[in-house]
Amino acid sequence: METQVLYKTDKNGKHRGSKQYGVAERKKADLDALEQKMVNQKQVVEQSQAVVDSLTAKLAKFQAYLVTADSNKAKALSNRDLLEDVIKNTRNLVQSSKVAVRQVVKAHNNNKKVASDTASLIDDLIYSADVINKLANLVVRQKALNPLISDELITMITTAGTDANNAVALTLTALKSAYTTQATMDENEAVSALESVKAEALLDMLLGRMQTQEDKKKPKSLKDSINQAYNDAVGVYETALVANVDTTKQLEDAKTQLNKQTVRLQSTEAALAAAQAAALA
Repeated sequence: METQVLYKTDKNGKHRGSKQYGVAERKKADLDALEQKMVNQKQVVEQSQAVVDSLTAKLAKFQAYLVTADSNKAKALSNRDLLEDVIKNTRNLVQSSKVAVRQVVKAHNNNKKVASDTASLIDDLIYSADVINKLANLVVRQKALNPLISDELITMITTAGTDANNAVALTLTALKSAYTTQATMDENEAVSALESVKAEALLDMLLGRMQTQEDKKKPKSLKDSINQAYNDAVGVYETALVANVDTTKQLEDAKTQLNKQTVRLQSTEAALAAAQAAALA
């Protein structure tokens, strides 16, 4: 608006501005102040918006980190649970291996006794068969000299000799089976003993037992390593969770501040518009 300035001469002959000129200058000064305030307020709003945008991007990253950390923690927990199952099964294997070794050794010893008893029995049977055969030959010769000797007696003695020979043959077969079983049991005993040793070694490795001086520089056991990995994963997850909570709070505060600054800007804009309208009136 163009301001009309009027002059009048005082008693000393000097000119001075009218009151209308002073009012116009004050209005212009007020408008300038409002415009500067609006500019400043816009800058504050832009800065607040920049903070909100930055925190929004930061929160998105932290949320992604949290998802990854949660997944890693779940995997680490699963690994720890699986290892506990492996340790439990290995302990069971160690116990069952020891039982198997004891049973195999016991069966081995029993089979040795059976083989030894069978061998003694064969000696007795061979002796008995030899005696029966000699008796049968003697009776047959006597029969030739004495017809009164019963044919039934000869038949019985001959049958007894045959049975004795058959018993020797059958017992030899049994002894052969016992020796074959003995060889199998020797192998089974060796396998069972090896299985027990390996199961113990596996449990030692899992639990970190029987470490050498050099091994002490390494993780104590697989169990310790898995537990450490789980604890690390939990630590990373908790750190990511805290970062998410803190960033979320910062973002909420920044949004609140942005809303306040936006309201102030809108109020300043409204005041400026009203002032401009009044100046044009």
